[in-house]
Amino acid sequence: MMFKKKEKKEKKEKKSLFGEKSQVSPAVIKRLPRYHRYLGELLRNNRLRISSSELSEMMDVTASQIRQDLNCFGGFGQQGYGYNVRYLYDKISDLLGVNAGFGAIIIGAGNLGRALVCSHMFERRGVRRLALFDIDPSLVGTTVADIPILHIDELDEFVRTQNVHIAVLTTPKEAAAEAMNRVLELGIRGIWNFSNAELRSAHPQAVIENIHLGDSLMTLCYEVSRRSAEEQKK
Repeated sequence: MMFKKKEKKEKKEKKSLFGEKSQVSPAVIKRLPRYHRYLGELLRNNRLRISSSELSEMMDVTASQIRQDLNCFGGFGQQGYGYNVRYLYDKISDLLGVNAGFGAIIIGAGNLGRALVCSHMFERRGVRRLALFDIDPSLVGTTVADIPILHIDELDEFVRTQNVHIAVLTTPKEAAAEAMNRVLELGIRGIWNFSNAELRSAHPQAVIENIHLGDSLMTLCYEVSRRSAEEQKK
């Protein structure tokens, strides 16, 4: 009986970590990685605590917004003290799944796929790079950053025998939907899509993050053009 009571308590605590779904907006979730990044920098500088106003100046987000965001998950701060940097960093790490041991595969071993695998962003965020998949015979059987490139025909068996949570799609646009459906059928629920196709799925557990690098570049170009025009008016 005591064990059951403890188990119920742990489940309750785990649920409260993520807050009520209806209260946590996508905008708040998208800000969590920024909090994690800035807190990591503070830790590297041996900073032990920080107030919401100090964090506000660093991140260019209002102190009120910071408090509102963190209150969605329990607050984590103490009045008159601020935030314990290590504690807050660890809690946000848990929220973001940094310590969950997620494994990722990359489908498409072209220039972008190889560049992503060579970066350190996966391991720094707790995601293990497991393998790349392609159909090009000149690539299959080789490695990139010590990560093997396997033939796409090996995908099903690999997923059955490995702990894969995320599929990174760097395929041509026209092949993206097929790749998405295939990995979903294999039980992979997280899809990071760089194919330039706007992917959607009716699968209730599918989580798809569509990344359009060109959009970011065009937004930058717009701002450069706008500010240049304002400068010329002066």
